[in-house]
Amino acid sequence: MVFNPPPLLPRLYIETLKSSLLNELYIENETRIVQTLARILNNLELTFETIYRPDPDLKARLYQHKQDGATTVLKRGNPDGSWAPMPELRNYTELAHTMIGRKRLDNIQYCIEEVIKSGIPGDLIETGIWRGGATVFMRGVLAAYGVTNRRVWAADSFQGVPPPTHPEDAGFDFSAKFFPVLSVGVQEVRELFQRYGLLDEQTVFLEGWFKDTLAKAPIRTLAVLRLDGDLYESTMDALVPLYPKVASGGFIIVDDYDALPQCERAINDFRATHGIADPIKRIDEISVYWRKS
Repeated sequence: MVFNPPPLLPRLYIETLKSSLLNELYIENETRIVQTLARILNNLELTFETIYRPDPDLKARLYQHKQDGATTVLKRGNPDGSWAPMPELRNYTELAHTMIGRKRLDNIQYCIEEVIKSGIPGDLIETGIWRGGATVFMRGVLAAYGVTNRRVWAADSFQGVPPPTHPEDAGFDFSAKFFPVLSVGVQEVRELFQRYGLLDEQTVFLEGWFKDTLAKAPIRTLAVLRLDGDLYESTMDALVPLYPKVASGGFIIVDDYDALPQCERAINDFRATHGIADPIKRIDEISVYWRKS
């Protein structure tokens, strides 16, 4: 397929899609909700001003989070009126359809555009999709360019992160027992695709634990492999069957490389075992990618 720079309409669609997935379009409402929750949790008085008027500092912090995909959103009110971090409540206050931030969405767009421009064959996949925002974006970018010969694979247990069983994952239990917010059912994700008008035959859902689904999935070739499994075991369960299917010139994206040590260890172990020397490039503070040579 011949790649041409996108005309104005596709560019506007892609940028609007990002803003919608990140909830930037209605950030004032998110600010109102977060500041109200913070006041309730701190037993502070609720007034019309504190509920309706978006706090400008909090709004700026929320907006920055949406750029970086940072790990702290909700802020606790200090006695002097300023905000202090409350990272333990971060996921419970997110209203966005993705938590990965604009920089990582930009990276997904770059990788897809590069494989189209370079004629790299293959589908796109994310392993660990949460609410499905990143896979919605993948499908949206394909739609913007009129690409009909690639599929987007959305792989998830749709039951949350599995309980840790591998020694490298000891002490990192993100399962639904402790993090129910990470457990999003497949029907809810399908409805999100439907809301964006992107639920069609080019999107394939792989439901189940990676160890049970990915090796058997009828995927021939991949152009973009995005890993977001959190755990050492989940990362390996995706890399082992899928990395050989990534075409030369394709991309491997690792969401939690610098956020979770067990994820970094899995990537480093796999690369060392298979003699992979392709340079790792940084996306933001926690995410990386490389291009398969």
